[in-house]
Amino acid sequence: VDLMEQDSKDSAQSSSTTSSSETHTDYRLLLMLVLFLLQDNKGFSIGELVWGKIKGFSWWPGMVVTWRATGKRRANHGMRWLQWFGDGKFSEMASVRAEKTFPPCESDSPDEQVKPMLDWANGGFLPKGGEGLKPRPNDSESTLGPHEPRSRTNVCMWCVCVCVTDTNPLDHRVQDVSLSDYFPNTKRSKVNFCLSCGKTRAATFHPLFEGGLCQTCKDVYLEMSYMYDDDGYQSYCTVCCGGREVLLCGNANCCRCFCVDCLDILVDPGASNQARYLDPWRCYMCQPPLTYGVLRRRHDWSLKLQEFFANDNGHEFEAPKIYPAVPAEQRRPIRVLSLFDGIATGYLVLRDLGFKVDQYVASEVCEDSISVGVVRHEGKIHYVHDVRNISKKNMLEWGPFDLVIGGSPCNDLSIVNPARKGLYEGTGRLFFEFYRLLSEAKPKEGENRPFFWMFENVVAMGVNDKRDISRFLECNPVMIDAIEVSAAHRARYFWGNLPGMNRPLCASGMDKLELQDCLEHGRVAKFGKVRTITTRSNSIKQGKDQHFPVLMNGKEDILWCTELERIFGFPVHYTDVSNMGRGARQKLLGRSWSVPVIRHLFAPLKDYYACE
Repeated sequence: VDLMEQDSKDSAQSSSTTSSSETHTDYRLLLMLVLFLLQDNKGFSIGELVWGKIKGFSWWPGMVVTWRATGKRRANHGMRWLQWFGDGKFSEMASVRAEKTFPPCESDSPDEQVKPMLDWANGGFLPKGGEGLKPRPNDSESTLGPHEPRSRTNVCMWCVCVCVTDTNPLDHRVQDVSLSDYFPNTKRSKVNFCLSCGKTRAATFHPLFEGGLCQTCKDVYLEMSYMYDDDGYQSYCTVCCGGREVLLCGNANCCRCFCVDCLDILVDPGASNQARYLDPWRCYMCQPPLTYGVLRRRHDWSLKLQEFFANDNGHEFEAPKIYPAVPAEQRRPIRVLSLFDGIATGYLVLRDLGFKVDQYVASEVCEDSISVGVVRHEGKIHYVHDVRNISKKNMLEWGPFDLVIGGSPCNDLSIVNPARKGLYEGTGRLFFEFYRLLSEAKPKEGENRPFFWMFENVVAMGVNDKRDISRFLECNPVMIDAIEVSAAHRARYFWGNLPGMNRPLCASGMDKLELQDCLEHGRVAKFGKVRTITTRSNSIKQGKDQHFPVLMNGKEDILWCTELERIFGFPVHYTDVSNMGRGARQKLLGRSWSVPVIRHLFAPLKDYYACE
């Protein structure tokens, strides 16, 4: 196959690129995948190996693949889609014009299977030669069908994008799939079906709608459901956590989206087109709780959502040890080790709850965070800087500790970061520093004293990373979203043995639940709640039109630092130290914990330690 310059450009513009390091892939290993594919003797069937030549490059191996793998249209008559080894790019090539087919090879040896192809190539691609593989002069891009947009994620919804061909080979369209096709036995309970991919054996329930999820789709849902784009909306569909094209809810306080496939198949054929003409379009979580096709919102969806994340038991662990409450006269001040302390949220909450703090040792490397802790808590926090430098000797000197808390950096764990390195590289490895020091701090055999710990991280992490963390900590996390006790979304995983970690989250009288409650005088909130506030300045903007959330003197305005502090539950001007600017203060808050959530988690400790 001798590729022309235009073919090279088309390949470069095709989907699915990978890192340059993958170009060294040994194609012999990849050929082993081809051995199990059937050959139909019709010429270059799916799975066959071919060699291609791009001007300026050496011969390169590729494999004939189905058009579905490309995310594009079907190949034209007499053409095949090739996936190039190493870079994973696609090109459409001629097959019939080459007038060359290969009989099935009876040998299992990859070398024997490749030999006829190499002999054909070395012999000049007879009988047609290289000219037989070049595009016809009258072939042009104008004859090609429209390119289908590539899926945003390679997950379960592939099975509902069914395409057919009529008498015109270039006329491809999405087939109308009825609900009876998707759920062939409507008399059976929808719980038996996966709402995401249609499999008939669901492994668990769907947390938001009546129906189920298979194990594969469940893992995808756990990873993707709390992943948000820069505009604050969910990155993927609320139903399937996939979607080639999604529609955003027009409700100002909603951040959900639904893919067109779910609307057209689960609700009604053409439902997505109807939704496009509605402005604003309200999603099925915001509309009245009726039945829309097979979509019916659960009346207890908020509780089911908590249960869905709590019951993701990749491993079964023993229940944590339950310590009996300490009599009031025997309670002593608490001693705390805080790793990755941030802006001393843990200390602030303990003091707000009235705890007597005997010692609070904090490991933190950010100088701005340390400045906040030193100034606001008047030097009562003992800072020890890098967690990696804390030795066993240090632990003996500073201990014993009653409470160990921390949340390692999420940069390399969050799936929002496309360059993430995972749990075992980059900052992800700092989790193991928490695990190491937690092991050192635990009571030794024979010590009969209450000991508690808590570890926090993002919900939008890989399922395998989450389960590895659970395996080391020997417990499953609870998922808590600050939206229940504050004016902003902030879903986080919490591992630990704090009493009642999985109890319902209830707002107190001091919690500010609406954005308006957090604003300064004379400013009006455009939204009841705001999306997750991160270290990035554009996380303040709301909605699909990226509006600022506040009106002042008839004009849109950003959130002030004092208002951000109220949203997180901090005292006003808490981060206003050392001449820090607005951007630096938002970064500190964007990495911090929500004060009402930590208060909820720490409150049961009042039965164990002295309070004022």
